[in-house]
Amino acid sequence: MKNGKSFSIYERIKSFKPALKGLKWLIQNEHNVRVHLFLSFISICAGLYFQISTNEWLAILICIGVVLSLEAINSAIEKLVDLVSPQKNQLAGLVKDLAAAAVLIASIIAIIIATIIFLPRFIKLF
Repeated sequence: MKNGKSFSIYERIKSFKPALKGLKWLIQNEHNVRVHLFLSFISICAGLYFQISTNEWLAILICIGVVLSLEAINSAIEKLVDLVSPQKNQLAGLVKDLAAAAVLIASIIAIIIATIIFLPRFIKLF
């Protein structure tokens, strides 16, 4: 025990509150998160429809997790930069651009992976 307190399931559950608050904020305030959630839903529905393999599910779910996580990190970086540098600043702008680039890179890879998994199955439909 670090602080002398015993383990409490209630305290562990309470510790999720800030994360859930952040997730709610992301969904309500970040348009791109809603776009990614919609595309995630479409990918999951396509995976169910086409009965993709376990490895393909792993690839899809990892992509979803990485893209959404990077969106959260990007939003946090943007808010932090706005806090510490409210005035226009070239370096602050670059920091924001680099964080956004991380989301873009992950999104492009996710699209490539989804295309590899789903395109042959879509083609077979016609």
